[in-house]
Amino acid sequence: MRLRLRPRQPELFEFFTRAARNAERAAAAIGGLGDPAVGSAELSERLVEIEHDNDEVTHELYNKLNTSFITPFDRDDMYRLAARLDDVIDQLEEAATLAHLYGLFDGEPPPPEMVRQLEILRELGDIVAPAFERFAENKDLKQYWVETNALENEADREYRHLLVRLFGGQYEALTVLKLKDVGDSLEQAADAFEHVANTVEAIVVKES
Repeated sequence: MRLRLRPRQPELFEFFTRAARNAERAAAAIGGLGDPAVGSAELSERLVEIEHDNDEVTHELYNKLNTSFITPFDRDDMYRLAARLDDVIDQLEEAATLAHLYGLFDGEPPPPEMVRQLEILRELGDIVAPAFERFAENKDLKQYWVETNALENEADREYRHLLVRLFGGQYEALTVLKLKDVGDSLEQAADAFEHVANTVEAIVVKES
């Protein structure tokens, strides 16, 4: 399904591509959670830096939209899509910061279900930036949202399995709460990736 867009204004699409690349960077970086070669403080700082970079991209896009008379597709959809991309990075940054502040994973790896959460987020990041490049080129994007929805479903399953492990008596109560907070943020990041894909799908349907 292809878009029948208004005047192209490639500079507006470039903001979305930059934001999608930041989401890809953040998803790749969070994979270092629990890696002994990457300290939690360093990882948190890296995610904070990416989050700040993307805040600048989002503000630039909003400023551009506020001064553009005609936009490539519905203005409200453009604001919504930028916010959805920003949500992805905010959740990933939150997970890294919580892990650092709680002192988790510097001496031991995350639970295996959380490791799989991180892998799924990396996979979600790997497909989002190429999808937005196709978006700018007015190419078919159905495979993008289908793959994203499938990965998000898998992330949901891993999150439920993580909860079973956390409340199975293996960990002390305080550690359970800390791990759950991080797992919640990772789950919300996967949800945010799906919200991006769903927003893209809605735009494609509306503009086709």
